[in-house]
Amino acid sequence: MTAYTPEETLRVAKRFHNNKRPYLLVNPLQAKHIPVSPVRALEMMEALGAQLAEEYPRTRLVIGFAETATAVGAAVAGRMGEDCIYLPTTREEIPGADSWVLFSEEHSHAVEQKLWAGDLRRRIGDTEQIILVDDEISTGKTLRNMIGQLREQYPGVADKQLVAASLLNRLSDENLGLLSEAGAECRWLVRLSEADYAQAVADLQVEEAPPVEAGELEFSHRTLSCGPLPDPRRGVLIQSYHRACREMARVFVEEAVPALGDGSRLVVLGTEECMYPALVLGRALEERGFAVRCHATTRSPIGICDAPGYPITSGRKLRSFYEAGRNTYIYNLSRCDALIVVSDTAGSSLEGLRSLAAAWEPCGYQKLFLIQGGRDVWYI
Repeated sequence: MTAYTPEETLRVAKRFHNNKRPYLLVNPLQAKHIPVSPVRALEMMEALGAQLAEEYPRTRLVIGFAETATAVGAAVAGRMGEDCIYLPTTREEIPGADSWVLFSEEHSHAVEQKLWAGDLRRRIGDTEQIILVDDEISTGKTLRNMIGQLREQYPGVADKQLVAASLLNRLSDENLGLLSEAGAECRWLVRLSEADYAQAVADLQVEEAPPVEAGELEFSHRTLSCGPLPDPRRGVLIQSYHRACREMARVFVEEAVPALGDGSRLVVLGTEECMYPALVLGRALEERGFAVRCHATTRSPIGICDAPGYPITSGRKLRSFYEAGRNTYIYNLSRCDALIVVSDTAGSSLEGLRSLAAAWEPCGYQKLFLIQGGRDVWYI
């Protein structure tokens, strides 16, 4: 198994106008804020999953934290049994869903998080071990908030083995103890030092990503010959979800890739909480010999700076693919031959696509695709 180091997996950025926690730990291999090979990103996530599967083989419920750890959670769950359920937290509204576990992520730009509670009692009853997956754990406060709500609403959680897992972990001994008191063991891929990251970014002068004005683009439409992707926010059998993602990727490669020239440079983007399907598609394209980089839009306002070694050097503020009036961001844009967006929006997200196209125009691209819901493709 590959051993990962802080040097490979940690960069420190400055949040834009966030006094609760001024810094953001950015993992350059995670395919969120920084473009990276999808093969490398999935290898890292699956390394954490393999480690956890060996130690906690009776896990049948994995919960991933939105928005940054949704792909990590899906990759970890994929290393568990065929009957493992994957259920990420969300900040989205789910039509027809009126039962939630609510908790706070107090340092975040969007404080309120929720976990769909439909069928959760049975899912808790069907597992001996529950793994909670985040991309990085700094204090453990969000995890403790969630565990407290789960214990209050579902007393059976007290009989389960809880595991707080992450790619990066920098918990102090005191905070490790607090998580233990809450009933959770802690596991990680990379252990970080207790550095003063707030001080590390204190003197940086950063700017917010500028907004874009969307143009009036018209798109063609086609439907892929595969089924729609299931929504993991309602809970999915993880192997079924993985198969659906692979089938979407296979069909897109067969039906759309002939339009791409050999050696094309491709950027594959996820949208906010929808990251894992984009990585699966990116890996399929990379395995076909294309030069592929994956990252994703995000709701996080991160400062842009050209200081040496600073990880976020460009960005634009976009219209969200999900909700009118919501800001979303894309960082570290680069020239490509084709820009491919994978989103799980239920309705039309063409305004978000027009906004993204306007943001990317100065970098340059020749083809633009949006795969919406796993099968509807909009393109120019």
